[in-house]
Formats: sequence, structure tokens, C-alpha cells
Amino acid sequence: MSLIHSFYTFLQTSMMESQQATHTVRSHGLAVARIHMHDWLILTLLVALLIILYLIHPFHRYVGQHMMSDVKYPMKDSTIPSWAVPLYAVFLPMAVFSGFYIRRRDVYDLHHAVLGLLFSVLITGVLTQALKDAVGRPRPDFFWRCFPDGKDLYDQWGEVICHGDIKVVRDGYKSFPSGHTSWSFAGLGFLSLYLSGKIKAFDRKGHAAKLCLVFLPLLVASLAAISRVDNYRHHWEDVFAGGLIGMTVAIFCYLQFFAPPYHSEGWGPYAFFRALEESCANTSQVSGPRPTANTVGEVEVQQHERNNNSADDLESGTRS
Repeated sequence: MSLIHSFYTFLQTSMMESQQATHTVRSHGLAVARIHMHDWLILTLLVALLIILYLIHPFHRYVGQHMMSDVKYPMKDSTIPSWAVPLYAVFLPMAVFSGFYIRRRDVYDLHHAVLGLLFSVLITGVLTQALKDAVGRPRPDFFWRCFPDGKDLYDQWGEVICHGDIKVVRDGYKSFPSGHTSWSFAGLGFLSLYLSGKIKAFDRKGHAAKLCLVFLPLLVASLAAISRVDNYRHHWEDVFAGGLIGMTVAIFCYLQFFAPPYHSEGWGPYAFFRALEESCANTSQVSGPRPTANTVGEVEVQQHERNNNSADDLESGTRS
């Protein structure tokens, strides 16, 4: 029985290696993209919706003279400009995904990671911008946006009569929630989940050092959020809400394509295991009974551990 089991494991491992070698962008990329054609179409619609929401004038919440003490902070340049947010929240995670693709040659992992990331940041962007327009909360530096010369003016109801630049004033009503923060946590939060699955941070082996890598993207996102308060662009409530929105959306989008990081198959996308199972089914008439999903996952884990040249992990895979 031990010999039969070893031969069966070897056969499945060989099939898995062939599966990995053929699941490249060149061989399967177009087919995978076609399967998710509607998802990419929805992403395009989300981009269009985001642009429309950005152009809409926000609700002008009542701002009276008695409220000036809360919105009279000085106007400062942003520590992190708006153009820099997509660089670290979108393109940096994509670079990490590409690095794993170069190592494993799994187009399912690359495609679904990129697709999940884009859904995460775009859904977050739409939610954030819609709330900004609906809430219309003044920023902490609203006074100087409204009265750049420092001479305040109010109507008969005590509401401000702004004479500053129209675009600057309009942006002054977009404090809640923080867009920098929500985008940061949507992108880097997704990356944190991706890394925790790839390095098996929750494999119950007690390697707490892995958590340092998992928390690193979250630290960057947190520092970006703090900078918005330091620059007097947002109140602390705006930043807290933005982080909550971004991280929540990131979790939902990640779980659409990947198992939870603590799962035994959390290192790969659902689609990869489905493709591997279909490949095993196609050869089941020759090689024997169809393997279960758990067996397939164990075989792939063994190969993944061998790729990492980890003697302890290899030993664990052999015992399984």
C-alpha cells in the first residue's frame, strides 16, 4: 500500500508540474481573460462611474461662524500627493504579483490577483467618492479655502460666503471619508492578504517572523492615513472611516478569488485548483481513481515547498 501511495503521489506531482508549466500568460492568458470578460467590463464601468462622481459638486453642508474653530487649520501641501497613491496602492502590488508569476508561472494567480486588486481599489473609490459628495463635510483647512485673504464673510443665517477659488472651495467640502486612506488600505490591504497566503503565515508552525512581511503593507497604509491628519486635510474620523472602508472591500474582493490565508489551499486561487482537478479528471481513466480536492492540494503544497527548498516543509509534505 505504501508503494502504491508513493507511486500515486509521484504521478500527481508530475501532473501538477506539467500543469504549472503550461499555465502561462502566453498559453492560457487570453482564455482566462475571456472567461472573465464581464468582470473587466464592469471594471470599465466602475472607472466611468468614479469619474462622474468626481465631477459632481458635493453637498454644501452648513458652515457657520461658530464652527470656524474646527476648520481654521492652515493649508499645507500634502506629504503624499494624489498621483503617488496609485503607485504604491496599485502598481506596487501588481509588481509583487508579477514576481510570484515569474517564480511559479501560474496565470490564474496573476490574473485573479490583478483583477481582485482592481475591483478592490475601484469599488472603494466609488464608495468613497459617493460618500464625499453626499456628506459634504468641510476639511480642517476649510476657512483658508473659503477666505484665502483671511477676511471672513457670512450671510444673514450666519453661513459662510466664500470668495476663494471655486475648485479649491469645492474640494474643501470633501473631507469625509479620506480617499488617500481608503485607497491605501484597499490596495495594500489586498497585498497583505495575498502575501499572508503565499508565505503561509498561518500554517500553525509558529514562524511569527512571517507576520512582519504581512504587516508591512498595512504599516505603509497607516502612515499614509496619518499624513492626511498631519497635513490638516482630514479629521481623524475621516481617516478611520476611510481605512475601514478600504480594508473591508479588500477582504471581500480577495475572498472572491482566493481561499482565506489560514486555509490549507490559501496560497493559490480557486481557479488553479479547479484547473488542476479537471486535469486529473481527464487522465483518471489511465492513472486510476479521480483524486479529491484535498489530495490535489496536498500534492501542490509538496511541490511548492520543494520550490522553496525548505527541508522542514518537505518533510511535512511527505508525512501528509
